[in-house]
Amino acid sequence: MGILNVTPDSFSDGGCWTDVRTAVRHAFDMVDQGADIIDIGGESTRPNSEPVSAEDEIGRLEPVLRELIPSLNVPVSVDTMKTSVAERCIDLGATVVNDVNGLRDEGMVELCASTGVHAVIMHMNGLPKTMPAAMEGDFMNDIRSFLRERTAVALDAGMRPDRIILDPGIGFGKDPEQNWAILNGSAYFSDGYPVLSASSRKRFLAVEFPDMDRDDASAEAARIAADSGADIVRVHDVARTRLRVSGSRPARSR
Repeated sequence: MGILNVTPDSFSDGGCWTDVRTAVRHAFDMVDQGADIIDIGGESTRPNSEPVSAEDEIGRLEPVLRELIPSLNVPVSVDTMKTSVAERCIDLGATVVNDVNGLRDEGMVELCASTGVHAVIMHMNGLPKTMPAAMEGDFMNDIRSFLRERTAVALDAGMRPDRIILDPGIGFGKDPEQNWAILNGSAYFSDGYPVLSASSRKRFLAVEFPDMDRDDASAEAARIAADSGADIVRVHDVARTRLRVSGSRPARSR
């Protein structure tokens, strides 16, 4: 899953892809490098980030989606916590909702069920603006219990089981040691559903891999996640990750 942040304040690439033409070109570059999904986000969820309105988020996403979706040959995912934003993006052709808030916004789970999109249900400890530094107690079990509870809600709302993807939420209110345990234990969270691992360019990698640059460290983390049972890795540098995770395979031609 290639990351396309059309935000001015994302933690590692804020402002890089806010121009529509540049963003669309970058998405096609990631597909050429081997991305199977493009995940586009219009609101930063880094720790201490300020929330934006649904109108502002849609304003960032819609121009890119209008250009991208008709000509892209891979699914487009929208990274949003807001039901109204997800609904607009689905109307424009997005087929995956990547929700760091676990489909908890009013109407979100019903929207995903009724439209038949895939949904990534993620665990987040707190909210971006007030996120704690770590979880307490048996954090691995607590994350899995949350994902099971939200999965049950999604199924009760009518979501098809083959449309559900689970993300334990690396970096979202966990400390470096906890992030490392989650990274190495991807399969623990599966319960038969695909697991998405998203550690790319997150700060704890600098502790674990002090001699690597951030994209080499991110690629190595993706390899570890895949080896530990992750089915999808969400990354900034698709080419470097693909080489590390899968070996040198021909990139997809557009």
